Amino acid sequence: MAGKKNSVVDGTKAPSRGRFVNTGNGPTFQEIDIGHSDYVAIIEPKTAFWSLVPKDGHAGVRDGELLKSYGKKAEQFAKEMDTLRFGLKPSAVYFNPTERCNMNCTYCYIPEQMRRKGEHMPEKKLLQALATLKKYFQRTLPKGVMPQVIFHGAEPLLNRQAVFAGIEEYKKDFLFGIQTNTALLDDEAVAFLSKRQVSIGISLDAPTARISDRTRKNWDGQGIFKQVVAAMERLKGYEHWSVICTVTDANLRHLNKLVDFFHEKEVPMCLMNILRCTLPESRSLKPGDAEAARYFLAALDRTYELYEQTGRRLPVGNFANILLAIIAPAARRLMCDISPCGGGRCFFALAPNGEMFPCSEFIGLERFQSGNLFTDKIETVLESEPFRLVTERNVDTIDPCRQCAIRHFCGSPCPAEAHEMNGGMDKTGAFCEFYEEQVRYAFRVIADGKVDAYLWDGWDKDLKTTFVY
Repeated sequence: MAGKKNSVVDGTKAPSRGRFVNTGNGPTFQEIDIGHSDYVAIIEPKTAFWSLVPKDGHAGVRDGELLKSYGKKAEQFAKEMDTLRFGLKPSAVYFNPTERCNMNCTYCYIPEQMRRKGEHMPEKKLLQALATLKKYFQRTLPKGVMPQVIFHGAEPLLNRQAVFAGIEEYKKDFLFGIQTNTALLDDEAVAFLSKRQVSIGISLDAPTARISDRTRKNWDGQGIFKQVVAAMERLKGYEHWSVICTVTDANLRHLNKLVDFFHEKEVPMCLMNILRCTLPESRSLKPGDAEAARYFLAALDRTYELYEQTGRRLPVGNFANILLAIIAPAARRLMCDISPCGGGRCFFALAPNGEMFPCSEFIGLERFQSGNLFTDKIETVLESEPFRLVTERNVDTIDPCRQCAIRHFCGSPCPAEAHEMNGGMDKTGAFCEFYEEQVRYAFRVIADGKVDAYLWDGWDKDLKTTFVY
């Protein structure tokens, strides 16, 4: 300006006061089209704060009311998100008691040679492992918090005697779960597990044998659809069981009918997990994002229709987790859809020989073997370079995720498939647009006041409201 010397403002001496959105020290609110007739979402990406505002005008943002309300809680929101992402310690272990499996599912993430000829963990070693884990969690978890041990696979019931001995010996020290293909889940096994309140997860990908057996079959090429259905009948009435469906190109178009089938069989909860593309064999079944989203969201619509007709919910656990990530971030149950993910941070995986991995998805990838439970201190393994590759993967540094408004609802999963399929931890996962459409759908559910229909009974117990605008 004429008559005055040019000057440079020292940002440290005269910082922006954060009076306005999207400038200076003010929060960055991004508008997201959620596909709703009346509302759009306004999101502050760093803290995952959001608001639904009418499409006909964003008065709450423009007149400063939203900014003023947000400003009072912004520091708390940032602290809560930081704790969720970086402050949690492991409280669960995915315990693989055997490398072997009696199935040869097309999309399995465990290498075939391990599943054919791998080793069991001997009963004595399994009990020793649980004793070591008990001592570790006593050192690290607050008093009264019960850690989880999920016997996972391959197929844990191939090592049934050792697994059941561990559950019996340590039933007061861990919350136990087991994930099984059901081929060996007979009446005796169901009685033993249900009496001890063990959570039972089973697998079924389609409502008919013709479709399900395409990808889930034994070494002779035969499916086990009938065995799974028989197991579902045995479990009917038991509170702590669920079914996992792996969504692939082979079953995608049948998800609606699968929802009907699950509802008819009184399944308490299901998961429709999109295929993990860690190994090349899995990628042969990879559906396109747009098609996957279309059929998956139609299946969610069907769960709502059935709820309206019968009053009985069928929560789809992986979608429920996305919904919780928006309305109550700290209440989410699954830690895949956040960055850093839960691998090596909220849980870790244990192989039958005692080797430790950040997650079961990494078993079979030698680079991520990080130590041994029987020879190394757990705390040391958790700080090892292979674990840090996973726990330091940060969505805020991944392109294009770091610019994405919904990055803390999605988390750019999965690090294993990002590393193996896309070439590094700094790459995105396999299904960006699929997750994006889930988040849009979740916001529509919130806008229409339908949240309760998609979550389990009592989901909001012990939750408290921290912000009302």
